[in-house]
Amino acid sequence: MKASHPLISIVDDDESVRESLPDLVRELGFCAEAFSSAEEFLAFDRLDWTRCLILDVAMPGMTGPELQRELERRRQAIPTIFVTAHRDDTLRPRLVAQGAIDCLFKPFTDEALQEALSLALRAN
Repeated sequence: MKASHPLISIVDDDESVRESLPDLVRELGFCAEAFSSAEEFLAFDRLDWTRCLILDVAMPGMTGPELQRELERRRQAIPTIFVTAHRDDTLRPRLVAQGAIDCLFKPFTDEALQEALSLALRAN
């Protein structure tokens, strides 16, 4: 992993997202690691290298918002972009109010992701 390329960690229980999203993130010029659960991400030995977290909202076990709160509790707050397939107009404002950089509804455009990543890395 090159230090000049920020690490973007992706946590999503959907295997197709874990296979495709890291490729897109790499095309945008970043390093990417994918995890199938919040628990798997928390066990990552280079957690502190993550400069931005792309996080699914609804997952079995610990949810995305629960992972965000756990990281804050550990004083390891990471700029977070939530992604979800469940369109709910109240969700995005709620998550942003709780500290998220953005909440993208699947399927989202490459441009929307790039814009959210730019915002996240400026916040970092």
